[in-house]
Formats: sequence, C-alpha cells, structure tokens
Amino acid sequence: MIKKILLIFGAILISLTVYFYFAFRNIKVKANSVFASANELKTAFKSNNIDLVDKKLTILAEKYKDFEQEAKTIYWLSFIPYIADFKNGVEAGTYLINAGQESVKAISPYADLIGFRKGETSFVEKSAEDRLQTAVLTLDKVLLKIEPISKDIQSAEELITKINPNRYPEKIGKVLIRSKIIQAQEQFMGLSSLFVDAKPFLKKLPEILGKGQEKTYLILFQNDKEKRATGGFITAYAIFKIKDGKMRIERSADIYSLDDSIANHPPAPREIQTYHLKVNKFYIRDSNLSPDFYQSIQLFDQLFQKSSLKIKYDGIIAIDTKILVDMLKIFGDTEVRGIRFSANIDKRCNCPQVIYRLLDEIDRPVAYIKEDRKGILGDLMYALFYKAIGFSPSKYWGTLVEMMFKNLDEKHILLYFTDKEIQQSVEKLNYAGRINQALPGQDYLHINNVNFAGAKANLFVSESIVSKTNVSSGKVNREVTINFRNPYPHSDCNLERGGLCINATLRNWIRVYVPHGSQLIEFKGSQKKVNVYEDLGKTVFEGYLEVPTQGMAKVEVNYVLPSDIDSKNYSLYIQKQPGTDGVKLSAFFNGKTLYEGVLDKDLKIK
Repeated sequence: MIKKILLIFGAILISLTVYFYFAFRNIKVKANSVFASANELKTAFKSNNIDLVDKKLTILAEKYKDFEQEAKTIYWLSFIPYIADFKNGVEAGTYLINAGQESVKAISPYADLIGFRKGETSFVEKSAEDRLQTAVLTLDKVLLKIEPISKDIQSAEELITKINPNRYPEKIGKVLIRSKIIQAQEQFMGLSSLFVDAKPFLKKLPEILGKGQEKTYLILFQNDKEKRATGGFITAYAIFKIKDGKMRIERSADIYSLDDSIANHPPAPREIQTYHLKVNKFYIRDSNLSPDFYQSIQLFDQLFQKSSLKIKYDGIIAIDTKILVDMLKIFGDTEVRGIRFSANIDKRCNCPQVIYRLLDEIDRPVAYIKEDRKGILGDLMYALFYKAIGFSPSKYWGTLVEMMFKNLDEKHILLYFTDKEIQQSVEKLNYAGRINQALPGQDYLHINNVNFAGAKANLFVSESIVSKTNVSSGKVNREVTINFRNPYPHSDCNLERGGLCINATLRNWIRVYVPHGSQLIEFKGSQKKVNVYEDLGKTVFEGYLEVPTQGMAKVEVNYVLPSDIDSKNYSLYIQKQPGTDGVKLSAFFNGKTLYEGVLDKDLKIK
C-alpha cells in the first residue's frame, strides 16, 4: 500500500515537474519575443517616425497578448505569493500597452509638432504657424483621450502596488533583486503621479494657448549671473500675446524703463536696506525677494500696478540665460542689432559667447548714451522666437519641447497664472517655483543666495553643499556646509577706462530654510548678525558673507531638527534655487552616503 502511494505521489511529482518545465519554458519563449519586440519599438522611437512607432507598438501588443495567454496557464497557482506578483505584473503590462496605443492615436495627427516624422498629409503641408493654430483649435478632441489613458495607468498602478518586494531576497548571487523591484515600483509611481498631476494642466492647455480668447503673458528675463531669490536679476521684460495658437511679441524693453514709469517708489524693505548698498527705494527690478516665485510675483505686481505701462496679463513666465544658450544650440548663431550671438565658449569668461557679448553690450560704460541697452536681450529672444515658429516643426520642435521641459524641471523656467485652476495645475507639476511643504516626518532644506551689487560674480563663483545628519541620544542633529569658490581674477572695474566689471567681490545674502521648529546651535561664516525667523512655513537662518575674487568663503550651519522628524526612516527633501546650475551636493546620514552628485532639480533623498 505504501509502495502504491509512493508510486502515485512520484507520478504526480514527475507530471507536475514536466508541466511546470514546459509551462515556464513556453512563458520564457513568449517573454523573449516580447522583449525583442520592445527593443524594436525603442529603436522606432529613436527614429522619430510616428508611423513606424504605431506599427511596432501594434506588433508588441499582439506578442504581449500571446505572452499573457501563455502566462494564464499558471494563474491557478496564484495562491503562491510569487505567482500572484507575476500575475499582477503581467496584467499591469496589458494596461500600459493599451495606454501607449491610445497615446499614439492621440498625438498622431500632430506628430511633427513634437518632433516625429509622418507621411505627407495636408496638415504637414501647412506652415509651422498654421500647424500650431490647427493643433490648438482641435486639441479638445485629443484631450478626450486623457480619461481612458488615465484609467489604464491607474489600473496598472493598482496592480503594481500589490507586488511586495520584501518577500524577495536582497540578491541572488551578484544580481540585486529586491532593490531593483523597489526602484521599478518607485519609477512607475513617479510616472503615474506625473500623469495624474499633468492631467488638469493638459485639459487647460487649449485655454492657455488662447483658444477662443486672446491671452497676454509677461516674460521676465532673469540674469542668473547676478543671482536673486527666484533665479536672477530681472533685467528685461516682454509682452507676449497668443490667440488660437497664433503668437506675437507686442513689446520688449529694458526693466529700467518699467521702473521709470512708476512715479513714486515706496521705501525699500528691510532686506534691501540691510544688504543692498545705497538702495533706499523699492524698485520693480528688485521685487523678486522671496524664494517662493508666487510670493515674489505678488511683490512685483504691487509695483507693476503703479506703472503707467501696466497691462492686464494672464500669466508671467520667467526665464534665465540658460534658455538663451539652449535655443542658440538648437537654432544656431543669431544676429541682433548687428551683433552675432552664439552658444560657443568664449575664452574671455569661459562661458557661452552670448553671455559675455550681452554683458559687454549692457554693462560696459561708453562715452555716449545707449538707448534701451538692456532691451537687446528682449530683441534676441524676439529673434529666436520667430526662428522657432519659422522652421519646420519636425526638424526642431521636438528638440525644443524636450529642452523646455528639462528647463522647467530644473527651474530655469518658472510659471505663474492668474487663473487659480491653471496655477494649481502648474504647482502640482512643480513648475511654479513654489517653496513646497515636506511630507510628515520628512526633513527639508532650501538654500537661497542673493547677489546684491556683486557685479556678475555668479558667472565665476561655484557652490557646493555638504549635508550631514546624525542621530544621537534621540535628537536629530544637522550640519550643513556651503562652500563658495571664485578662482577668477577681479575685473577692470574702472568706469573711466571703460572697464567691463563682471567679476568682483560677491556680496551674498544667504537664507537657509529648514523644518519649522528647528533650533539653531551655531551659524559660522556670516559677516553680519545672524537672524532666525519663520517664513513660508519654515524656520529660516539668515546671514551674509562676501566671496573675494580668486578666493573662497564658507558657511557652516548647525541645528537640531524638531522631534516630529522621523529618524528611523529618514528622508530629506531638498529644493533647488531657481537659476542655479552645477551646484554639487553631498548628503550623509550617520556617516553613510545617501547622495553624491549635482543638485539640478528638487530631490527627495532617503
């Protein structure tokens, strides 16, 4: 009897082994076919051919369907957690492919506007400006597809969150397992969250682009080589109008002309009187005092409403010099007022030629009056704008759009809208330059530097941040060190000789924003009295230092975090200052390196 049972058990075991062998072999064969098809789709994307992308995506969908059918043969074993995870992953993939196909259908009619090539159609034969207008007028039809795409992504997210990475080993041999699953989940959650956050903005896009009613926007040019709280010194402005996708620049001028149009300037606020040499009045050019772009715009608007040149606007777009450089890289050298501008490196400043040439034109003293000397910046943007809409979209617009989104992420472009719903949508996307709130229990850091009357020294000064967190006796201690270095010699600042004073001692007003309730222990390196106060829901440590040419300076801030910071699952949310580029960041927790790299956008480190 026992022999019989053992024989039956052995037969069942052999049968199951054979079943599983063939089942998993077949699943692997189908999976390999899917991977090969996915690589072909990736290559099609690189070719920027929307018809080829559509074709390859259709093939991928067919192969994935075969793979899913094969995968279903083991779904009856879903009571085993690993099989349940596999099932959830496979089903999530189906939803994502559906979302991909819906997306391709949605963008296909306007493919060349975002850099894809497409077969000849009447749409492609239109001028660039007419194509944009057609896209804006028919955008509502495209946006109808947002809901089904959103539902597919949401369904995929629900399935992916069911996968428990903790049931998997840290690694098998040298191959990392658990961390890769966590990373994949986090990347997808980030993508899913981005789509959810972008949905309100996308729905408002036709309105933003002036469908049915003309929109007016102010463009503010911030010179990040003279750093200010929201990116740089406001040096020029332009008035930009758009109606049904047709765009025009109505006026561009020097910011001083706007200041001159205000009959009575109010007294300068405390910050300016304390740190800005010999400035007692509040000028519109100095209005971006708050690190929070929205708050700075409120100050700007209070002064703008006093101007005889005031207009009613629907939004404000602030850009810095990186946009100029990036656009010149895309469109090539551009001539304005008889001056040729390029993105090539100029040895006189080891910076792009356009930066040096603009500073030379604007800041070098001459023996005659230069009319609207800072307005040349607006003229250059004007010329680049018309180059952008004059070229074939399929040739340049994809690269242009990609560059714009990168600069939005990195805060070289900041957006503000008077419409509350649109404003909320750009804030969700983190394109509004807001000082955000950290999650409960999360540490926070924002370092804001303001150059008051230090020439254009930020062109030469490099900055690095070292963030150290240590837990001791139940307290979370923080040590933040900011190093400044200017290796370049002092400029010839003799006005009588006509010297170009772009590098001099940097006069730097510094504010360190930390979690509300943090207690300052020590602030080293400030050359003025250190102030501690509350602002924007944070505790602020404020100081002042000077960075000499061919010299260095350092600030060290030691403080204790409030008791509600979670030290067991420590994470740090650090917000980048707009307009900054190449700031090095090193973050440590109890001696362990959490991050080593460049602070090019807001980071959540854990």
